[in-house]
Amino acid sequence: MSGSRLLRSASLFSSLTFVSRVSGLVRDQVYAIVFGASPAMDAFIAAFRIPNFMRRLSAEGSFSMAFVPVLAEYKEKYGADAVRALVDRVTGALLAALLVLVAAVLLFAPWVGRLLVPGFVEDPETYALFVEMLRITFPYALFISLASLAGGILNTWQRFAVPAVSPVLLNLALIAAAVVGGHWLGGSVKVLAWGVLGAGVLQLAFHLPALAKLGLLPRPRLDLAHAGVRRIMTLMVPTLFGSSVVQFNLLINTQLASLLVGGSMTWLYYSDRLLEFPLGMFGVAIGTVILPHLSSRHASADPDGFSRGLDWGFRLSVLIGVPATLGLVLCAQPLVATLFQYGQFDEVDARMSALSLVTQSLAVPAFLLVKVLAPAFYSRQDTRSPVRAAVFAVLVNVASTLLFFGVLLYATDTGRQALAAAGGNPVAALGQIRGAHALLALAVAVAGWTNALQLAWMLRRAGVYRRQPGWGRLLLQVGAGSLALVVVAGGLAWLWPDWSAWAWWERAWRLALMVGAGAASYGAVLFALGLRPRDLRG
Repeated sequence: MSGSRLLRSASLFSSLTFVSRVSGLVRDQVYAIVFGASPAMDAFIAAFRIPNFMRRLSAEGSFSMAFVPVLAEYKEKYGADAVRALVDRVTGALLAALLVLVAAVLLFAPWVGRLLVPGFVEDPETYALFVEMLRITFPYALFISLASLAGGILNTWQRFAVPAVSPVLLNLALIAAAVVGGHWLGGSVKVLAWGVLGAGVLQLAFHLPALAKLGLLPRPRLDLAHAGVRRIMTLMVPTLFGSSVVQFNLLINTQLASLLVGGSMTWLYYSDRLLEFPLGMFGVAIGTVILPHLSSRHASADPDGFSRGLDWGFRLSVLIGVPATLGLVLCAQPLVATLFQYGQFDEVDARMSALSLVTQSLAVPAFLLVKVLAPAFYSRQDTRSPVRAAVFAVLVNVASTLLFFGVLLYATDTGRQALAAAGGNPVAALGQIRGAHALLALAVAVAGWTNALQLAWMLRRAGVYRRQPGWGRLLLQVGAGSLALVVVAGGLAWLWPDWSAWAWWERAWRLALMVGAGAASYGAVLFALGLRPRDLRG
């Protein structure tokens, strides 16, 4: 795929993903208005995070990284019959594994809860609600993983629209569930769990017509001896960890957040959702488009095309990631207040969510880079290097969290007072300190940078990437544009320090002005310094 086609494909995917993100934003606004931040909402977020983790592994991580390169090789070398045989047998193997996994989680849900959300055990009502909702939501993992397989096939054939639009169905189903639950079912958060399950069925069904049009509608066959299936399984085992370090960190943080003040998991959820805007619109788009491109270049023995594709991804990551970080940091409080501070979600909830948004936003460029760096290894069917980087990053996440919590408890007046009130019990003390959740987000940011820097160093050492001309000029352009963004958006943030007293429409026009003026100043400086769309074609 040429540089211009890569850019067009990424732009299409980003545009369609933007529709998904907007519908997700509406979904989260409905959550905030109807349910607010509460232990019951914490229970739903934890119950949904577990099957959603499977979605991240399949759609954006392990399965996709293992399946797409092998499928691209079969498409390039072996013909239509071999491709159909591979698709049928991969579908059969995946379906069998998912059925076993879903059955195990449904059976052992109470023990899964004790492992993943130990803090909920101290509140029997919240814990029972979590277990019930986990049993409802977890079958979603089966449907969305099969939908992700279908999306990987479509992406390999450059059909990006259906996989990009599919998440809208999840958001619409959850919006409908929240409205029904809030107005007709007494505000029970359990209705959201049923919405998740229904959405999984819809998302899988949505992919099937497009597959049928390509003649690749799967007919599941269980044949673990098939060479392609065995290769995918070999590649997938280490990538289960290596390509999804951020998700493993989030699961670890789910465990730790369950020990904190009630509402902490919900605050982290809302800040993470805002972070998903740049990552979802651009990071996932770049990673989704570049993986089949790099796989094809590697299969065709085209190292120059491989290197140019990587360079294109790196440039976009820097061009987007730096201003995204600055914008999220400067606009954190205005964003949360404007989008979510209504109904049951009050000023304290908005301030707490903004705090974790600021800390985790520091790693947006790193998260974007990983979306390019990880496919560079997996397209070459190198799974060992990313897994080594991921293991170390997870260890850094845990160590950073313990360090930050230790500093909070033993080096601040707030922490020492909480320790004294808790009789010296550090876990109980953390459960009394509002704002401790922001340190979890900061640890994720540290781990994200650790992962990205390791992958970049390994890639450079492997000699498969050669930097293209023009990087010095690009960094100068991005630096000058970022300075303009800080001056403009930061000046407006200083002018409007308190957003709680305004009506929604007053917040909305001020936020639109902040974001629009900051983005316009960044773009204007880039244009004035000579950056043009043709420079992004690779």
